[in-house]
Amino acid sequence: MTSASTTYQENPGASSKMLIAMVGIGVLCALLIVLTYEGTLPAIKRNKAAALEQAIFKVLPGISYKRSFEWTADQGFRELQGAESEGPVVHAGYNQEDQMLGLAVEASGIGFADVLRILYGYDPQSETIVGFYVLESKETPGLGDKIEKDDAFLANFKALDVKLNSDKKTLVNPVVPVKNGAKTQNWEVDGITGATISSRAIGNILGASTAEWLPRLQQQLNSFTEKKMANE
Repeated sequence: MTSASTTYQENPGASSKMLIAMVGIGVLCALLIVLTYEGTLPAIKRNKAAALEQAIFKVLPGISYKRSFEWTADQGFRELQGAESEGPVVHAGYNQEDQMLGLAVEASGIGFADVLRILYGYDPQSETIVGFYVLESKETPGLGDKIEKDDAFLANFKALDVKLNSDKKTLVNPVVPVKNGAKTQNWEVDGITGATISSRAIGNILGASTAEWLPRLQQQLNSFTEKKMANE
């Protein structure tokens, strides 16, 4: 009886020690995760900024430098002075003569697997989309990722028609996705066989983004040209 009683009395203490050890290990792991995240965050931000910079030059052919502008709470564009912004950001590209050649706009939406983040180049003179780049994608390798590699699909974005009505408030023809081979108009995005959902998602993302942003850009083009150039 004494032995059994002693064992019973010792078990609670052993359980408490095990619980304390598990909690301690959990706290330590959480601390290591936080420290790792904090330690790598600056490098992650630098890499993302560098990737975005390269993408801007890809979607705006012929530019020599860029300036970034944020959309403010008072419904206007203001040149971004630091790396951080409170509102959406638009990037303006310029040639060596300081002429503004185009604007790069970020957009996002749901693809087949997860959120798709893209960047597209907009020429306000011809009112066309002149470039396209996938910033972030988790689409299925070999299928959904064709939106980044398929030459026929990427050809959609060399001169995609996004003209506005005379009041500069709405698109004459909204951007819409169509089945592969069904494209007949310059405002349609021809899909990809085998990656229908992903390519359709791109068309829908562009349709929503251009309808929202292009009127703002056209109505405030002076915001991108009237201030001191970044390289002066």
